[in-house]
Amino acid sequence: MDMAGIRRIPVLLLTTWAATRLLLLLFVLKVIVFPGPDVTTDVSSTYQGWYEVLRAGTYPLDDVTWQYPPVAALPILSPALLPFLDYAQAFFVLVCLTDLVVLALLLYAGRGPGRTRRGAWVWVVGVPLMGPTVYARYDVMVTAVAVAALVAGVRHPRVMGALVAFGALLKVWPALLLLGAVRLRAWVSAAVTAVALAALCALAMPGAFDFLTFQRERGTEVESLGALVFHVARWFGWDGGVYFNYGSMEFLGPHVDVVSRAALLLSVLAFGWLLLWRLRARRLTPHTLADAAFVAVLMFTVTSRVISPQYMVWLVGLAAVCLCFRGSVMVRPAYCVVAASLVTALEFPVWFAEVVASDWWGVTLLVVRNGLLVAAAVLAARELWRSTVTAPSSSVSVPGQAARAREPLTS
Repeated sequence: MDMAGIRRIPVLLLTTWAATRLLLLLFVLKVIVFPGPDVTTDVSSTYQGWYEVLRAGTYPLDDVTWQYPPVAALPILSPALLPFLDYAQAFFVLVCLTDLVVLALLLYAGRGPGRTRRGAWVWVVGVPLMGPTVYARYDVMVTAVAVAALVAGVRHPRVMGALVAFGALLKVWPALLLLGAVRLRAWVSAAVTAVALAALCALAMPGAFDFLTFQRERGTEVESLGALVFHVARWFGWDGGVYFNYGSMEFLGPHVDVVSRAALLLSVLAFGWLLLWRLRARRLTPHTLADAAFVAVLMFTVTSRVISPQYMVWLVGLAAVCLCFRGSVMVRPAYCVVAASLVTALEFPVWFAEVVASDWWGVTLLVVRNGLLVAAAVLAARELWRSTVTAPSSSVSVPGQAARAREPLTS
């Protein structure tokens, strides 16, 4: 390899990734004990339990904590690829390898004119800030599919559509990536792939879509934006409490249903704003696809009645794709998300007991984390609107690719 090729190797980036991921593995393998409750029990107990049920040829029909689309069976079954390790060890190793795949995708996306490695750095730094939880859930795998879809989307809309459909049947939220797609080919590919995969899953094992009935009685999860109402209300004698319900710690009691409906209303309003943006957007550039995906997922995360710590993985991944483009307007929202990732690790698992108890310190951490997410959502929505609706259409930064992005939906 010549000297120019050596200089192109991001040595510091790769070294930082290796060091931080080794630390994460040491945490989840319990070589080093991370403060707070053990976050790996979801893998060694819940996931492994589902693994045994799935291997028997059925989805978890009687387990209300199974709230995932049918293709989620694949990451749960994936440790079978490494039979020489126990289930949890194999899962952690596979998540780490998937993490590396995401980095490779971001490095590829950051090559060429108008691109930068800034997005890869967001991923390398942002992921370990979440602590060991990031490796103890399958969300890195879902995020890898979403990142691959966005990277492919600029030039290969059919590939993007297929990946979006696959991701949506892994964990629903990747469906939001289609909001920024302008060509019909992406939508048709997504629809065809989704129907084919759904039919295959339904034929393969019973109970593929029973998860749709498992969330009717959910409350408001203690880390969500709406939960702050009840954290404060507890200080003034609110007659309710925190219970383990449907797989998470939730508030149950008087008026919880009102706050849950308000969260749903906010999600509907967010979707309405996104549709309005889609109808009004005129200045479409290569990074608009990633920017719009980031805004959509961020808005739905903030308005959800559940904000689990692993949701931050999605946001960091999408923010990283945005920042692979020099022209992206998502710089400040992306940094807000990275900062929120650090605070998330503090509120879960480090001081989660204080959060559940509505202690002043736990509530302060939630206010800061959720405040950063709200600020990111507002900034991101404003910047997306300004850059695509009110900005002059003549100021496109990459004419060739932007012209392709403006092709009509019937192309």
